[in-house]
Amino acid sequence: MPVVPVPLPHSPYEVRIAPGLLGSVGAEARALFPGCRACALVTDSKVGPLYAETVSRSLKDCGIEPIVITVPAGEPSKCFAEIEAISRQMIRAGLGRQAFLVALGGGVVGDLAGFAASIFFRGIPCLQIPTTVVSLVDSSVGGKTGINTPEGKNLIGAFHQPRLVLADPAVLDTLPEREFNEGFAEIIKHAAIRDAAMLPDIREAAAAPRGSLSLLIARNVAIKAAIVTEDEFETRGLRALLNFGHTLGHAIEACAGYGELFHGEAISLGMRAALFLSERLTGLSPGESAQILDLLRLFKLPLALPEDITENGIFEKMGRDKKFEQGAIRFVLLSKLGEAHVSKNVTAGDITDAISHLRHPV
Repeated sequence: MPVVPVPLPHSPYEVRIAPGLLGSVGAEARALFPGCRACALVTDSKVGPLYAETVSRSLKDCGIEPIVITVPAGEPSKCFAEIEAISRQMIRAGLGRQAFLVALGGGVVGDLAGFAASIFFRGIPCLQIPTTVVSLVDSSVGGKTGINTPEGKNLIGAFHQPRLVLADPAVLDTLPEREFNEGFAEIIKHAAIRDAAMLPDIREAAAAPRGSLSLLIARNVAIKAAIVTEDEFETRGLRALLNFGHTLGHAIEACAGYGELFHGEAISLGMRAALFLSERLTGLSPGESAQILDLLRLFKLPLALPEDITENGIFEKMGRDKKFEQGAIRFVLLSKLGEAHVSKNVTAGDITDAISHLRHPV
């Protein structure tokens, strides 16, 4: 079983990756919280019917009674109303300071439930059980939690590291093709910023059985874990490298309306824009850009901007994004595949040209 440590100074934990781990949640929780008799199990309306019973049974077999809380599936659930609903259900169930929370789902559930754990009784432990590609390789690791507002994505939240991440690739067998494919935007991003040698493995993964992806998942988690460990709270600038494709991508996602474009689909568009700017400003070769674009196309990710998303709308959303620093946009660019840096030299004119570039098919 691949085990990736996340050796943070004050909150170290492990990411364990293997098929069948859903059945071990109870034993893992009992080892972590020996005196606990109840917990919250937060899931969504798609994942819950598939896997909540397996996780609940595992917890009950180890003497832990789960309070199952189900939110509507989809990005709109990352909102204040659902945070309140989760918190009040936990209070009414009698959970308190000694409880813990299990987040069972994709990135939406992980972000939402993780944020609920960070503020419930001023913070209780959280276990992350990711069920999508995005959450397996990215969002379940690193402790970023939060919700959206109409003004922008993830603008309200907290750093709250999980106590453990259990990544079971077998859950990918039930993932619809579009949701499976969108997760590969984050895998391709990791290769682009840190590990160009992974590109052939990503191509092979397109035809591989989904349950066989443990090693690829572990390789991506290791990239995320290394960056997070060096810059846990995004104060040194290193963690910002994980935002490759996200500067425009988050704005595009917000403009489309949460849930209209999946996160990875919006990031695909953002990466195409970032590749364009990297060629213009930092010397990335067209051939290197083509390698990334070919992989995005292989996983059926969009590369042309929807017509109804306007330049003004994108700039409005970008203006509220966390990646603005004292009025200057921080844009992640590539000097070559596997080498990224944060640039403050991207102008409004450059961004306008990048948006125009996205209007044209590849």
